[in-house]
Amino acid sequence: MKVRVTEVGPRDGLQNESRILATETKVRFVDALSEAGYEEIEVSAFVSPERVPQLQDAEEVFQRIQRRGSTLYSALVPNERGLERALRAKVGKIAVFTAASETFNRKNVNASIAESIERFRPVVSAALEDSIPVRGYVSTAFWCPYEGKIAPERVVEVARELLELGVDEISIGDTIGKAVPSEVMALLDRLLDHVDQDRITMHFHDTYGTAIANVLTSYERGIASFDSSAGGVGGCPFAPGAAGNVATEDLIWALTRTGALLKPDLDRVRAASDLLASALGRPLRSRVREALSGAPSGAKEA
Repeated sequence: MKVRVTEVGPRDGLQNESRILATETKVRFVDALSEAGYEEIEVSAFVSPERVPQLQDAEEVFQRIQRRGSTLYSALVPNERGLERALRAKVGKIAVFTAASETFNRKNVNASIAESIERFRPVVSAALEDSIPVRGYVSTAFWCPYEGKIAPERVVEVARELLELGVDEISIGDTIGKAVPSEVMALLDRLLDHVDQDRITMHFHDTYGTAIANVLTSYERGIASFDSSAGGVGGCPFAPGAAGNVATEDLIWALTRTGALLKPDLDRVRAASDLLASALGRPLRSRVREALSGAPSGAKEA
């Protein structure tokens, strides 16, 4: 089965980093990712600089990256002002976000779930009028740092509301990385009764080391779209204890050996995460990066 990978390292990966990277570094990172052959890269977010200082240069990054015709360059957009900025930057796709947890949503965007959906209703409408595809993120789809376990029915309800707005796809987020395969299967069993599987993307974090197991479970259930971050960089500034996203290197390694077909080139993804590791001044969290770095010559494809 062909699998689509959305690289979220430049946005979701960097937003939780305390070291503010130079715009030039971000541009080089995105350009290196483009060389890997992704179908989509989430480049940045048009959010308040006070809320997420790391992404305050979104316009300049979009202006300076070398775009490849085969790659879609997307961005997170929270409101109409953000959409105006995104349109000026010639973003190819936008994403809006809400959560399945009321408490998390209020701490994240200072609004209830219903209020957040109303807030980006005109954003989705305007984007679709301009023929720009829209993704809807559903955070804390399994566990919330404040409310604990989230009932699958709440996720289904939010997903259905997003589809009614007109979003093209739903990204289901394990924001604090606490889900296990049985919980993933339980949610998908309910969600797939209401949402076509080709409109679902799974977004796992690896806080408890179960992200790859959750990816493989989703794949076995027929899901063929995943978010990941080069080097496993990332987290959520509004979710205490949330570690990084599932590493793109680990995802590619696991899925290809399961028989999936993926476009990103593993060696070029590693080169991009090498660049980022150097800029951050620390090693990144990817088992495959570590294994291949210490593998004997010629052993990496064994």
